[in-house]
Amino acid sequence: MASQDVLSQTTRLASSSALLQVLFRVVTFGLNAFTLRYLSRELIGVVNVRLTLLYSTVVFLAREAFRRACLSGSTKRNWTKTINLLWLTLPLGVFWSIFLGLVWLHLLEVPDPSVVPHYQAGVVAFGLSAIIELLGEPFWVLAQAHLFVRLKVIAESLSVVSKCILTVILVVLYPQWGLYIFSLAQLFYVSVLVMCYVIYFVMFLGSPEATKKSFPVARMKALLPNLVEDETFVNWKEAWLTWSFFKQSFLKQILTEGERYVMTFLNVLNFGDQGVYDIVNNLGSLVARFIFLPIEESFYVFFAKVLERGKNVKDQKQDDVAMAANVLELLLKLVLLIGLTITVFGYAYSQLALDIYGGSMLSAGTGPDLLRCYSLYVLFLAINGVTECFTFALMCKEEVDRYNFVMLALSFTFLCISYFLTHWHGSIGFILANCFNMGIRIAHSIHYIYDYFKGSTYRPLTGLLPSPFLVLVYIISGVITGFSEVVFCCDKGWMARLIHISMGALCFAATIVTMFCTETKLIHFVRSQ
Repeated sequence: MASQDVLSQTTRLASSSALLQVLFRVVTFGLNAFTLRYLSRELIGVVNVRLTLLYSTVVFLAREAFRRACLSGSTKRNWTKTINLLWLTLPLGVFWSIFLGLVWLHLLEVPDPSVVPHYQAGVVAFGLSAIIELLGEPFWVLAQAHLFVRLKVIAESLSVVSKCILTVILVVLYPQWGLYIFSLAQLFYVSVLVMCYVIYFVMFLGSPEATKKSFPVARMKALLPNLVEDETFVNWKEAWLTWSFFKQSFLKQILTEGERYVMTFLNVLNFGDQGVYDIVNNLGSLVARFIFLPIEESFYVFFAKVLERGKNVKDQKQDDVAMAANVLELLLKLVLLIGLTITVFGYAYSQLALDIYGGSMLSAGTGPDLLRCYSLYVLFLAINGVTECFTFALMCKEEVDRYNFVMLALSFTFLCISYFLTHWHGSIGFILANCFNMGIRIAHSIHYIYDYFKGSTYRPLTGLLPSPFLVLVYIISGVITGFSEVVFCCDKGWMARLIHISMGALCFAATIVTMFCTETKLIHFVRSQ
């Protein structure tokens, strides 16, 4: 597949995934707002922090390394060996599910049954849901490697909507069921997700469309583990790369979900405060996650396909290097401007957003300050996502192994800083610790990118330098909206709130117009791709 075709399909995948994330987040926040009126903060805290952490940890540790290794390189490979390797995620998932399930049941604080009933059933259900989801891993990797955009969008949309509908029905009819509600919804979600992929491939394999595309798998039986006569069961190069990524994924999971591990294992917040923190955290990541995560996932595939892992810039095809450098520069500029916009306008509108969303329960306490800090954290998330996706797509096995030591030291430092900052400044300490964590990771990735391109004429890191005039507009907008919040928000009635919103809208419009005038190269890239 030509590099330009890969870029075109990758941008389609990223934009479709972004729309999917919009749906997922909007439905989730609507569900949270609804369930807040029927369920306790403690129950929401146990589900959204404790049980979701169990599920995400099992799934991440079981499959993340396999995904990164098996999506690297060309689609022209021995897919039988790759599929065999991917099926190893299942026993690994069973091990992690049993091991972590026992930890969650016997070593962690058990919620009060009168406030959060059926905790044990919830742990079993969320662990089982992780195993069920891993059954679809070979299908997911095949679809992602061949850029099946529509399949991912439909599968995840259907599963999310189905889960939310079932949750709302059970919350209204049987609120006394407690964790049974979320356990059934979680199992239903992963079952629908896996069945969508299975049904698609049952219909696709052997079809004229599959033959026309020269799809490497001809029948469903080939998607099961198969022994190859006189050959090894797996591709050992992929297996060793997986092992390197596994060591790294273990550490990355600690960094990604660090605050939840601190909350879960060190009991620095009670379950009710954990529920509020999670709601504010989700609201803060509304825009960040539905844009940055799809970009990171999709363009990791792009960079891994266009450039060859482990080779320096002089040994690559120069046309591909030019395209990769240009795309990286523009991606950095894109996420930087999105991050700056959220940081500037998020500061002045955090209290208003929380008051509209959850009332005084969220807007009266530390919620607004927490969301303001998260607005700054979004900027770090934006830059880290793109720099790391390029770095991980190009690192050879030895570089990945060396980076694991950096991650190990960073993980320990992050957990210590999280613990102390939380004792010093409550839940806001988690956000500050995450900013520190992301800053170190960004510095490492920038150093790698600088070293990679220093032997060429390309300087993609200039994407991190916005126009000075645009920076000035951001500063003026921040001052105006901050003053507007003090004068008009949020206890002076709806008319004052509308004036505050109008001020922000005018400043935002001025920022967008300035962006169109000063960042013409980026605007052309977004429009064309």
